[in-house]
Amino acid sequence: MPSSEASSAVASPAGQLVGRVIAMPADTNPEGDIFGGWLLAQMDLAGSTPAFDIAQGRCATIAVDAMVFHQPVSVGDEVSLYARILKAGRTSIRVHVEAWKRARAADHSVRVTEGVFTYVAIDADRKPRPLPGRE
Repeated sequence: MPSSEASSAVASPAGQLVGRVIAMPADTNPEGDIFGGWLLAQMDLAGSTPAFDIAQGRCATIAVDAMVFHQPVSVGDEVSLYARILKAGRTSIRVHVEAWKRARAADHSVRVTEGVFTYVAIDADRKPRPLPGRE
């Protein structure tokens, strides 16, 4: 079994469910698979949910690390997004995000993508600010 299939055979998602979306035809590449950029955008939105909670306000995405695309996503797949905080520093928050798909006719989900997103809490002037309690 190729490593991408082996690594996507995780039993259950890590983190809290923060979003769910259906992959649509407008989000496909010429081969009919969902664009990686569309999935990356969904994951960025998902990771921002717990980051905003910790920051208690506005955050900006400053880095995306360790992205792994295990399997393609197809039109009609239900994509569920899970996020968990890895670390909160003075101004930044690192969040691990996983995307899982469930085909329309399937009764189980499979992990398709994962990555680590880093967000920085910012003020009204878009400058980094300390997280609450870390001033």
